[in-house]
Amino acid sequence: MALVAIFGGGVMGEALLSGLLRSGRPPGDIVVAERRPERGAELTAKYGVSIVDNIEAAKIADELVVVVKPQDMAALLDEIAAHVRSDAVMISLAAGIPTTYLESRLPAGMAVVRVMPNTPALVDEGIAAISAGAHCDDDHLALADAMLSSVGKVVRVPEKQQDAVTAISGSGPAYIFYVVEAMIEAGVMLGLPRPTANELVVQTLFGAATMLRETGEHPTVLRENVTSPAGTTAAAIRALDNHKVRAAFLSAMEAARDRSQELGTPT
Repeated sequence: MALVAIFGGGVMGEALLSGLLRSGRPPGDIVVAERRPERGAELTAKYGVSIVDNIEAAKIADELVVVVKPQDMAALLDEIAAHVRSDAVMISLAAGIPTTYLESRLPAGMAVVRVMPNTPALVDEGIAAISAGAHCDDDHLALADAMLSSVGKVVRVPEKQQDAVTAISGSGPAYIFYVVEAMIEAGVMLGLPRPTANELVVQTLFGAATMLRETGEHPTVLRENVTSPAGTTAAAIRALDNHKVRAAFLSAMEAARDRSQELGTPT
């Protein structure tokens, strides 16, 4: 089986590592390039994988899974480019970085797959969008699909849509947590004990998300089913509209999209 090297042993790197192991990959087929010795020791103790430096990982890997910050990508490529095999495939999870940038710094003809995951991968409920670079074929995309499927769902999109994906699902969990925080604070303000408010909000969120997924109904239909004329929900929705919450969400996601585009031009 092909050898996988994960560059970056942070939260998302560990999520992918644990997902690959649960899907049946033996620890001997995975190495992690992690620069922090204490973190490397932790991953070895927990998962039984070998920790190597970036150059060693680049030399031996068939699949290079890059899970570093966008601002760290240039330095990593400078370090490993001369050691990567041209028949290997790079699967990049770095936000905003286009495949053309990666291809320009890697051996000619090397396949690159761009991925935008999200943090629910930590609980096997992630959603990842994958896009092919210039030298990718269906087999390369299938590799990335299989890897990301171990921690959630996968969709294939044209690369020109990746900045929008980043704004919607990549950053999306933070928007949800932000709303949950606000609802819990509202519950406390209205007189509920914080643990009760927390349980009510989290279960409401889980239930609503489950309804969306299992019923297949449009969210407008589900919202209208809850909204009785002149009732409590109608009053709440009117207040949200008065504060232009919908417009604020649109502006927020445009800002995230724009920032993703900015990150796509690392120095």
